[in-house]
Amino acid sequence: MDTRNNPKKSLRILWAKRAVAAIAVFVWILLMATIFREGGGMQEQAPKCIFTTMIVFGILTALYKGLEGWEKRQE
Repeated sequence: MDTRNNPKKSLRILWAKRAVAAIAVFVWILLMATIFREGGGMQEQAPKCIFTTMIVFGILTALYKGLEGWEKRQE
């Protein structure tokens, strides 16, 4: 990453990306733990796990792409 133009804004965006990713993974782990604690067979848990994974990481991707777009506009 080139931080010559404005190093503070670039660092802020970099840390925002890291924070968004860490929060998304933490939320995903909590949701997975909740699904596993509910019990049930594999046929009950698998669709919930797949849906939760797709939603959480879809939102993460959208937020990350938004931050990248914001970063490009700052340059």
